[in-house]
Amino acid sequence: MADLQIREATPEDAALILGFITSLAIYEKAEHEVLASESDIRESLFGDDATGHGLICSINDTPIGFAVYFFNYSTWLGKQGLYLEDLYIEPEYRSSGAGKALLKYLAKTAVTRGCGRFEWSVLDWNTPAREFYESLGAQPQEEWIIYRLTGKELEKLAHG
Repeated sequence: MADLQIREATPEDAALILGFITSLAIYEKAEHEVLASESDIRESLFGDDATGHGLICSINDTPIGFAVYFFNYSTWLGKQGLYLEDLYIEPEYRSSGAGKALLKYLAKTAVTRGCGRFEWSVLDWNTPAREFYESLGAQPQEEWIIYRLTGKELEKLAHG
C-alpha cells in the first residue's frame, strides 16, 4: 500500500513547485503564460512578505503534486477564507486519492483557522476536475465572473 504524505513546502522546494506549476500550465494549454522563475517562487512563497503557502504531496517519498493557497477575507461573513490558487497531481497518480487528501488537508486548515469558506477556480472546459470537485460536495458559483488586470492594463490603472 502506498504511503501518502502531505507536508508544508519549504524554500528548498521552489524548483519542484515551479516544475509542478509548469506541468499544470501544460495541462491547461497555457505553458507560455508561466513567467515565474525559481527565485520568484522562493521569494513569493517564502520571503519575509510572503502571504502564500505551499504544500507538497508525496507517495513513498516521491513528490507527485502540490497545492498553493492563501487567506482572503469575506466582508459578508466577517471571516477569513482560504483560497486555493493551484492544485496539481501528476497524471499517473490522479486515482491515488492524493487530490482528495490535499483538499481534505486544506479544508482542515480552513476549519482550524476559523475560515468561513474554502474556494478555488476551475477552467470551464476541465470536466474531470469539475466532476471531481462536485463529487466532494463543492458547488460551482456560476453567478460570479472573474475579472483580471495584468501587464499594461494594470500599470495603466495604477499610474494613469
